[in-house]
Amino acid sequence: MSLLGRPSKYTEEFRRDAVELVRSSGRPINEVARELGLSHETLRNWVRRQDPPARPQDAAAGGGLSAADKDAEIARLRAEVAELRVEKEILRKAAAYFAREMDR
Repeated sequence: MSLLGRPSKYTEEFRRDAVELVRSSGRPINEVARELGLSHETLRNWVRRQDPPARPQDAAAGGGLSAADKDAEIARLRAEVAELRVEKEILRKAAAYFAREMDR
């Protein structure tokens, strides 16, 4: 039920899924809302409600990263992605090998 006491047109699960689609797709809210048959303002409000408000004191207390720290983090993550891609390829080849062995 909404704050006004009337039943909502959309289920809570639908709302969560719509917000997740906006976040994961990287597409504009207008486009996602049109695709789902919603008003863009409705979807924008759902996204805003689920995003915790930014607190300036967090950045001042060290919650924000400097440009050098961000660059170092990006480099670390890129190296990790490269390593994971290699591991994935090894596992893919091993799975193919064992699948062939099972067919014999």
